[in-house]
Amino acid sequence: MRFAAAVLLSTAALIQPASAQDTSAATQAATTAAQTWLATVDDAKYEDSWSQGAAAFRSAVTGQQWNDAMRAVRAPLGAVKSRKLLAAQYTRKLPGAPEGEYVVVQYLTEFAARTATETVTPMREADGSWKVSGYYIQ
Repeated sequence: MRFAAAVLLSTAALIQPASAQDTSAATQAATTAAQTWLATVDDAKYEDSWSQGAAAFRSAVTGQQWNDAMRAVRAPLGAVKSRKLLAAQYTRKLPGAPEGEYVVVQYLTEFAARTATETVTPMREADGSWKVSGYYIQ
């Protein structure tokens, strides 16, 4: 089963990290944002996860569409038994998305029903905060 949430993002001017240290800090901040957001999803607070998402995410899918999709795809997987960080990759380019700051975070997640790979993509918003712009389960 595959699920892809809308991931297309704003063209707002974003700050580019000046060094590997800055990129590392950005990756850590984005990974923390992903973990916080996933906790909301894990609690089945899908409306809250939508409202906590990036502005571009919220403009690409309505709260009702998100809620319906999550109830159809994520809820049947059941409770999270474990989640292991596989990778977190900083990038300024994603296919089909405008240039910006993104971190593609992947987890190997054991749900009650099965094991899956979750991909969460936070982006840096114009105010400097990191918010989730995409979520995929494979």
